[in-house]
Amino acid sequence: MPKFAANISLLFSELPYVERFEAAAAAGFDGVEILAPYEFAAKDTQRALMANGLQLVLINAPPPNYTGGTPGYAAVPGGEDRFQRDMRRVMRYCEVLRPQKIHLMAGYVQGDDAHETFVRNLQWAADHAPDQQFTIEPLNSGDQPGYFLDDYNLAAEVLEAVGRANVGLQYDTYHAQMIHGDAMKVWESFGPMASHVQIGAAPARSEPGTGPVDFAALFDAIDASGYSGWVSAEYTPSTLRTQDSLGWMKLAG
Repeated sequence: MPKFAANISLLFSELPYVERFEAAAAAGFDGVEILAPYEFAAKDTQRALMANGLQLVLINAPPPNYTGGTPGYAAVPGGEDRFQRDMRRVMRYCEVLRPQKIHLMAGYVQGDDAHETFVRNLQWAADHAPDQQFTIEPLNSGDQPGYFLDDYNLAAEVLEAVGRANVGLQYDTYHAQMIHGDAMKVWESFGPMASHVQIGAAPARSEPGTGPVDFAALFDAIDASGYSGWVSAEYTPSTLRTQDSLGWMKLAG
C-alpha cells in the first residue's frame, strides 16, 4: 500500500493554514507537501509539522516572485545568477523545514538554450546541496502554456543530461494523463525514474475516482514496481470539505 501525503496548498484549503496540518493527520496522512511555504514563517510550519507528527514531503522552488513575476525560471537563459541566489535562500529556509524533496520549476520558455540552461541549473543545485533530493515535473500545456518541461520524454532527456543521483522525476497522474492520454502507460514507461508521485484525476484535477484513470490498478502497479516513496494527493476537491473527497484512499486497501 502506498504511503500517502496531502498537498495542503490544495487540500483542506477550507481551513486556515496552520489548521490544515491537524486535519491532514486526522484524515490519516503521514506527510504533507506545500507548494510555496515561503509566505509563512518557517518556524510556524515547523511547529505545525512536529505537533501533528507529519513529515514535510515536498516544496516547490525557486520561490514565487510576489511582485508579479512568473513562478519558476530554472530553464530561463540569463537567469542563472538569480537562480543561484534564490536557491541559496531556499536552502537556508530548508535548514529549518528539511523537506525530503524540492521540486525545481523550469519556467515558461522554449528552445535549445532553455534546455541547456535547465540542465546547468539542475546540476548546480544538485552539487550545491548534495544531501538534498530534487525533482522535475512535466506540466501539461493546456494548464501551463509555454512551460518548458511539457513532456515526459523531454524530462527523461533532461535527467539523463543532468546525471545526478539526487535529481529525479516527479510523476503526476493528472499531468501524465493530460499530456500523453494514458497515465498508466506513462507510469509503466517512466515509473523507474520517479522519486516522487502525485495523484489527481483528469480532466478536472479532482479527487481520484473520477475520469479515465483506474487508480486501484495504478496503486497496485506502484506497489508492484517497488516504489517506496510518497504518493501525494494533489487535487482540488469537488466537495466543500476535503474530508468528504477522501474515499479514494480505500482503493489502495
